[in-house]
Amino acid sequence: MELTQIEVKNWQKVAIEYLDKAGITLTTEEQDTIEINDLGLGEYEQTGVALVVYFNDEKYCAKEMVLMPRQTCPQHYHPPIPEFDYIGKQETFRCRWGVVYLYVKGETTKKPKAKPPEHRKEHYTVWHEIVLKPGDQFTIPPCTWHWFQGGPQGAVVSEFSTRSVDAKDLFTDPEIQRTP
Repeated sequence: MELTQIEVKNWQKVAIEYLDKAGITLTTEEQDTIEINDLGLGEYEQTGVALVVYFNDEKYCAKEMVLMPRQTCPQHYHPPIPEFDYIGKQETFRCRWGVVYLYVKGETTKKPKAKPPEHRKEHYTVWHEIVLKPGDQFTIPPCTWHWFQGGPQGAVVSEFSTRSVDAKDLFTDPEIQRTP
């Protein structure tokens, strides 16, 4: 079920409140164009992300991501795109406010702090946990499966990356539709 315009406007207001907590000021145009993405699942509070894209061209991208408490951006990776001469997106996450739990391939964390939505947990296969608090950052190499979740208060994360081609992202959950 697609989000209504009223729901999108309400979630944009929530995202602005989180960005304010992080000390991030947006222009009116940026506020009006915050992407509220439920990934086609109709469960935004559990699975989704709010995005502010400052810049995105063939070389680099800068954006803010807002996660509500325990909201999950599901497992995915950014594949190579030969027609763009693109080897996949390399991205650096820098936590600005709250806590974000990031999971990548590596040694499995025995007691992870995040829990994916119960009815989708079979689609989460990487469990090496990186905990990012304000000021912490981590760089994810191209073609790396990853997922992340806001901590108990949510999180604001800046992303600096090579070109972002979100519509081409691959997800482990076949129900996900990644369209802006």
